[in-house]
Amino acid sequence: MPDTGVTAVRERGERNRWLAGVDFDRAPFTIAWEVTRACAFSCVHCRADAQHRRAPGELTTEEGYALIDRFAEFGSPILVFTGGDPMMRKDLFDLIAYADRAGLRCSLTPTATALPTVARLRRAQEAGVRRIALSLDAPTPEVHDDFRKVRGSWERTMTILRNAHEIGLSAQINTTVTTHNVDVLEEMVTFVREVGAVQWSVFFLVPMGRGQELSMISPEQHERVLTWLHDLSLAGDFDVKATAAPMYRRIVAQRSRAGAVPDGAGFAFHDGLDRPVQGVNDGRGFLFVSHLGDITPSGFLPIVTGNVRTDDVVEVYRDHPLFRDLRDASKLTGKCGACEFREVCGGQRGRAYAVTGDPLASDPACAYVPPGWS
Repeated sequence: MPDTGVTAVRERGERNRWLAGVDFDRAPFTIAWEVTRACAFSCVHCRADAQHRRAPGELTTEEGYALIDRFAEFGSPILVFTGGDPMMRKDLFDLIAYADRAGLRCSLTPTATALPTVARLRRAQEAGVRRIALSLDAPTPEVHDDFRKVRGSWERTMTILRNAHEIGLSAQINTTVTTHNVDVLEEMVTFVREVGAVQWSVFFLVPMGRGQELSMISPEQHERVLTWLHDLSLAGDFDVKATAAPMYRRIVAQRSRAGAVPDGAGFAFHDGLDRPVQGVNDGRGFLFVSHLGDITPSGFLPIVTGNVRTDDVVEVYRDHPLFRDLRDASKLTGKCGACEFREVCGGQRGRAYAVTGDPLASDPACAYVPPGWS
């Protein structure tokens, strides 16, 4: 494995750690790298339309190292190794170790197959993974397995989560909210506690990929669930995060006395990942690179703005017109453009694009009506 000037890069990453959380015009807080689309599952909500075999055009190991070097130019963002199932890449642990030495904070989202054994979880931990994230979408095997289209996936997920807890590897649970499970979300709290998860990340459906086959919950249901999550975040014994739901920040602002978003935006984080106060959104604090090297504002906003094989990912994030527009709340249209919370929230850009074809349009999942809007 090539040398990257490990000490110098790590020191630079530590010095610049604040950058990813303060100036989203210059650096993302989180980068998701889809290292492969290969996956044994066929989840009905899947963004990636995952394949059973790896694509021949995936970035090579050497290209991966070069990409990680460019990521390190941002400072010390969180780098999520995702897929598909990232564990279907044989060089995964080499890539993680390389990123860790470069000063990036590594996370991993394996699929609940037979691949994440205790031995492999330890290898991931030793390579530099600070957290794994697994999907658990319902409190019963029947509902979860039907959603994931693999019998036994619920039990395997619970086993992997318990194994991670036993070896001291931080784990979070990801739950995708749709009409199939919105009424049983409160029952999930017991399982989050049982497996010792440090965070429950609740994803709100963006209708793309196989997710187009599902119905989103209504705007009013979004409002109720997000309000409940805020209560849970204040009273719970694990971190709670709403993903693809920036209107959570508006709800927190409305419920606070001063009408402003408090530190942490209403989330009580204790995971040591230096969470930013301002909201992360597609292209605004977030960057996505596909298995083929395509650069997009997020996996849920699949507008290609370049490719790492021909374009500098740092320059694309900072200077591409789409990224610039996504970070400029004055460019928003419809309700989002008229909303007094547009800087705090900004609406979910991928959902706006999926439903309307315009990444700057109103978020159709938001129930809030700005004053004077008709």
